[in-house]
Order: sequence, then structure tokens, then C-alpha cells
Amino acid sequence: MERVEIKSDMLRWAVHRSGRKTEDLVERFPKLNDWETGATYPTLKQLEDFATATKTPIGYFFLIRPPEEIVPIPDYRKIINAREHLPSPDLLETIYLCQQRQEWYRDFARSTGTEPLPFVGKVSLNDDIVRTATEIRHTLSMDIEERSSLHTWTEALRRFIIQADEMGILVMVNGVVGSNNHRKLDPQEFRGFALSDAIAPLVFINGADTKAAQMFTLAHEISHIWLGSSALSNAEPSEVPNNEVERWCNKVAAELLVPLEVVRKEYCKDRPLLEEMNRLAKHFKVSTLVVLRRIHDAGGVNQTQMWQAYKDELQRLQKMPGGGGGDFYVTQIARIGRRFAQALVISTLEGQTLYSDAFQLLGFSKLETFQNLGRHVGVL
Repeated sequence: MERVEIKSDMLRWAVHRSGRKTEDLVERFPKLNDWETGATYPTLKQLEDFATATKTPIGYFFLIRPPEEIVPIPDYRKIINAREHLPSPDLLETIYLCQQRQEWYRDFARSTGTEPLPFVGKVSLNDDIVRTATEIRHTLSMDIEERSSLHTWTEALRRFIIQADEMGILVMVNGVVGSNNHRKLDPQEFRGFALSDAIAPLVFINGADTKAAQMFTLAHEISHIWLGSSALSNAEPSEVPNNEVERWCNKVAAELLVPLEVVRKEYCKDRPLLEEMNRLAKHFKVSTLVVLRRIHDAGGVNQTQMWQAYKDELQRLQKMPGGGGGDFYVTQIARIGRRFAQALVISTLEGQTLYSDAFQLLGFSKLETFQNLGRHVGVL
């Protein structure tokens, strides 16, 4: 049986990169330690299985030394330890796929005569927070009272996404890598990212996060688009980031979703804090953590009170069960974005894009699924 000679450094690097424990992999690959010492080598089939298990492109194993993998866009995440500083395969593949989709859409938009969007890169860090948030709200036709009348956070988020989509921003919300439901994205690693572009700005939201948290992430990443700044983020509304760009985007996002002037009018200091947090969170359709930060900004609680309430609320939220399921096509449209899906279906039906290329960008390979998607986005 022919075996493939692989350098031990590459095997150890693949294990470390995957974030998995060696002992877990040994259960599936009993000869892993022998492979690393050179006592024996894997067969090609075993190497292919090992590549899948460690989420490593198989070609990497034939390199002389491990490649240096870096996030291809500015990384503004708060880093806690060295392991978290290494981008996971799930994160990298998600960014690469979104970059491919953005490149395709940019070419499509140019071919149809689409003009650069006037709001991309329109502001700078020197621009006023309230004025910028008001402008974004006006551009997207966001109405605070309309949002408060919606019954659920899911409805509010969907409405927010539609508003951004209609203005030309590609919004993709996914909690897994592509269409692989076995590779769930970790909100602790990243909550979202923005790929700024004058014609094809793209915002990706980690769909594994809560719906209320996704609202803030979407607002935060849209702020990056207004700055004309691509970025990878894991910003939290309660934090004051050290990075100037993230700090500015956090402030704009908070003001966009929960205007301070409105909070000052709505907040009842005589009521229990948790009761007010829940009431205002329901009104604005944002997380209680965003509301807590805005209550603090409005002078309702001091910093010590805010942080204690934040820790208590975070523990409560982490114990709440998450949702799941849903209509396949609704999920698929959310994952790739309605604007992108419509453009890709139209281009493919017109013969401008190969079906094989369209399937690769969409993440499935059945013609029937493609046709049904076209019907769901109003193209067929």
C-alpha cells in the first residue's frame, strides 16, 4: 500500500490550526503519533480524511513549512490569548468565500452600469457621532417607532437587513461555514466583518449569535461601510474598544439603534433596572446589553452599576436556549443575501455565468434547488 511522506511539522501545525485536541484525533487516526515521528506515513486516503478532520487544504501537507495565515482584512478584534489570535479555518474560509462573492457581484454590477454608492467612505473619524447615525438612519429609511411595533427580534433584524440590501449593501447572515451545518461559526471568535467597496459593499453577520446581538453587529459593520473601512470585529456594545476605529463604530451603532435623546425620555429611573432593560430592549429590538450601555450613557447608572448589571445579564443570556430550524430557502437567502442571489440567478439564466460557478458561489449543486431559489427571490 503506497504511503505519502509528510513532514511532522505540517501534521502538528494542522492539528494546532484546527483547534482540536491531539487525543481526540488519535481516536480517529490511531497511527497519528507514528506519522509525526516518521515511524510510518499515512496512505493518501488517510491523509485526505485527516485533512477533512483538521479542515486543512490537502495541498498544504506537501509544503516545506507551514504557511503563515493571516486575516486578509484589518483585524480589530479584542484578543484575549495567543490561541485566539490564530484565525480558525472556519473564519478564513468564510472571509474568502465572501470575497469571491463580492468580486463576482462587483463585476456583475459594473456590467449593468451600476454607479458607485455615495455613502461608502462618506465620513471620517472626525465626523459627529449623532449626525452620522442620523444620516445612516435616514439613508436606510429606519424608523424607531416602526421597529418597536414589530413583534420579534427576528422580524426587526429581517427588516434592518432588507433596508440595507435595498440601498445596495450585500448582507449575508450565516452561522456555519458555507452550507456545512457541521461547521458552526463561533461568535466568541468573531461577530461579523465588513468588506468595503464603492460598488459592492458587503457585510457578514455571524448567524450563530443571538438575533438581538446580530442587530448591533449589523449596525456596527454598516458604520464601517460609511467609513469606507473593511474590518473584522467582535465588538460588544458594553465595551469601549482601545482601537479608535472600533470605538467610533461602536458609538455610531449604539446611536443608530438606540438614540440617546430617546433613551433619556423613555428611561424610568424609579423602576428596577432589569425591568427597564427588558422594556427598552423590547421597544428598540436590541439586546439588553445594548440598552444597558445606553442607560449608562444617559446617566441612568454609574460605571460600577453598569458592569455589575452587565455580568449578571450576560450570565442570564448565556443560559438561554438558542433557536434552530426554519425554512430552507429563507435560510439560504439569508446566508447569501437577496441582492446577491437575484443577481447570480439572473446572470446564470442569461448565460453570463456558468451553472458550475453559480453552484460554487451558492454552496449547493442541484438544479432544482437553484430554480426554487430563483422563485423565492422573485426571478423565476
